[in-house]
Amino acid sequence: MDVQVIRKNDARLFLEGPEVCREYLVTPKITFGTSTLKPGQRGDIDRGHPASHEVFFVSKGHVILYVESTGKHYELFAEDAILMPEGVPHTLINIGDEEAVISWSKAPSEL
Repeated sequence: MDVQVIRKNDARLFLEGPEVCREYLVTPKITFGTSTLKPGQRGDIDRGHPASHEVFFVSKGHVILYVESTGKHYELFAEDAILMPEGVPHTLINIGDEEAVISWSKAPSEL
């Protein structure tokens, strides 16, 4: 595989409720993207990924990651990361005063 540069405008853009998502790359080994939420916005529930671990990294903002199955809330600030095990439903909520940008990746990819 060659080195690849993926520009923001080349990423696949989609919405999950009010959550603006960009999927930058998908390979057999990893998927990488970002989610953007305005203050007060709550993303749709992600049902989890049965064969992949997922990592969230808060690039900007202040969010809560809510895990529906346990009722637990995880407060995350800029430069915090959280690892989600396989198949765990979750949702992101921007509780800050500014736009939140969250990077996410899952491995292996679910092609």
